[in-house]
Amino acid sequence: MPDVKEKVPLKDPGDAECGSCKPETSAPTRDGRSGPEDHPACLIDSVEDVCKPSNKTGTNHDFHVEAEVSPPSSLEGKVKETMHNTFWDHLKDQLSATPPDFSCALELLKEIKETLLSLLLPRQSRLRSEIEEALDTALLKQKAEHGALNVPLLSKGIFQVLGLMKMDMVNYTIQSLQPHLQEHSIQHERATFQELLNKQPSLLDHTTKWLTRAAADLTTPLLACPDASDSTTVACSSPNEAANSPEPLSPTMVLSQGFLNLLLWEPENEEFPETLLMDRTRLQELESQLRRLTILASVLLVASSFSGSVLFGSPQFLDKLKRITKDLMEEFDSRPEEAMQTVSEQVSQEIHQSLKNMGLAALSSDNTASLIGQLQSIAKKENCVRSVIDQRIHLFLKCCLVLGVQRSLLDLPGGLTVIEAELAELGQKFVSLTHHNQKVFGPYYTEILKTLSLPAQALEAEVESL
Repeated sequence: MPDVKEKVPLKDPGDAECGSCKPETSAPTRDGRSGPEDHPACLIDSVEDVCKPSNKTGTNHDFHVEAEVSPPSSLEGKVKETMHNTFWDHLKDQLSATPPDFSCALELLKEIKETLLSLLLPRQSRLRSEIEEALDTALLKQKAEHGALNVPLLSKGIFQVLGLMKMDMVNYTIQSLQPHLQEHSIQHERATFQELLNKQPSLLDHTTKWLTRAAADLTTPLLACPDASDSTTVACSSPNEAANSPEPLSPTMVLSQGFLNLLLWEPENEEFPETLLMDRTRLQELESQLRRLTILASVLLVASSFSGSVLFGSPQFLDKLKRITKDLMEEFDSRPEEAMQTVSEQVSQEIHQSLKNMGLAALSSDNTASLIGQLQSIAKKENCVRSVIDQRIHLFLKCCLVLGVQRSLLDLPGGLTVIEAELAELGQKFVSLTHHNQKVFGPYYTEILKTLSLPAQALEAEVESL
């Protein structure tokens, strides 16, 4: 494997531009089955540690900070509430005294002034002067002495507003720094991985097998799907179309197929790509989310065939069915049959009651039994409805990798429109993960793909995109 280190200049962590904004890292969650047997354990640990700078601020464009809110029933919440009440009661007593005592109020306004000044940037000198003038401590003290200080008007609710202002500024700063953090993360991960590769040339063996399998999957004719004529199949130039297309395979197609294969990875298969070890936990979470969406959409599709267009066209009814199914899906992974039995009973009851409430004909006993039976059979992987929905969700994710999430949402296959919001979230997470991984390890993927007999012209044209 050619050394790509010279293509990847590593920025000096002490450099003035990035030294003050180094990403905060945390130890990765390790899966005991993720380490290849033929690689030393310590080396696999090193591969995972390479990706520490690739934290949420670098890979998640929606990352933001939220103020911590303690539950009112918690000890911390009760202590905070007691302290706040004590302070405001004390302030009220001082202001209600005759004559009023403004010592606590002036201290409060002093803190407000300091908080406002702490939110300013160094270049905001004019605004700083205005705050200094408006909250002049000496002037406020004089007003207090003459009874002209309206403390309740100045203080009530101001800390809450200041807290929101400060949090908004923190998130604005994070968003402003994110491109720099991401670029630094990419360069750091790639350069450090190259150092490991120099010590262990076989470190990309499993990555090579992973891409080789993806290329083979694309050149193997697929079985015809029942919904092969679906409009989305035609509208989205998905990677799998290469099997029946005269167009040659491209690096993008192979990588897309490879990333999709990771969502179907068998837990006992230890040959996980070395370049994705750090992302394995996140990929497993996405796979679990995909499975739950498959079950949810399958349940709704079956339910719609028994509910009628009037009932199923009600947003309230649909939302309630989704909520019922999601709540009962918690135990699906460990007990699928029991979970689906509960789902089938609850969904059938909801349909029966809703039809009755709307004055529509209730389900017959035969239809009720058929509904329950069809819902219970969704627990089996080979279930026809579940298989079709699973194929359509994978097709959607393929389109996301090729066309982007928003364009892929414009023409969803039948059965998926009811989970459009959930699919958008899944697609965005999947695309963000794969795009970051490609930016870090693109040069290595390019070198591997050159050995897979892909057209040289296609490789040259897409090297930049990797």
